[in-house]
Formats: sequence, C-alpha cells, structure tokens
Amino acid sequence: QVQLVESGGGLVQAGGSLALSCAGSLPFFGNYAMGWFRQAPGKERELVARISSAGSTYYADSVKGRFTISRDNAKNILSLQMNSLKPEDTAVYYCNADLGPSTRIRFWGQGIQVTVSS
Repeated sequence: QVQLVESGGGLVQAGGSLALSCAGSLPFFGNYAMGWFRQAPGKERELVARISSAGSTYYADSVKGRFTISRDNAKNILSLQMNSLKPEDTAVYYCNADLGPSTRIRFWGQGIQVTVSS
C-alpha cells in the first residue's frame, strides 16, 4: 500500500520551532524527489521545500534560512525542521513524493495543520 503520513504538526508561538516528518510507505523511496507543500485558507497550495533523490534542496524565498528539509532513505522518512516560525507560516502542510514528470507517478500525504500564534 502506497501511503505518505505526516506527523509533528501543532500549535506554536511566533519565533518557536516545529519539526514535521513524513513516513513514506512506498517502494524505492530513494528514487523519488520529495517535497513539502502548504496551503493556507483562501490561498493556493505552494511549494515550501523540496529535496531531490541526490539530496539537492530548494526552498521558497519565504522560508529560506528558517526551514531545513532532509531525508533518510534508509528509514523512508522526509523531514522539515521549521525555526523562527511566523504567523504567516500557518497552513496545512502536505508531504509529496514525485518519481518524475515522465512517470506521472506522484503521491500526497493527507496534510497536517501547523498553526503559529502571534
């Protein structure tokens, strides 16, 4: 069964930290590019950070320097360390696995709420 399950969300005060994890139950986890997306109420879902199968990372300008994405292929886990959180970081965060555009194979987690209070 293919499944991505996020954990670690919750409520924190501005300036605080929170760590998200995504457990990927899928074959050949290391072959997927992995990413974190988020969607705030009334807004489009946006890419927050991604990490390639080779470990190259990308961050949205809004989170660069504050968030760190990482992966543990041996444990099939994607992580997002979020520091210096701001109220505008409040959103539902989604884990994504993408095998590549040519494969049309991609999966999404169910989403997890992150709320940053002011």
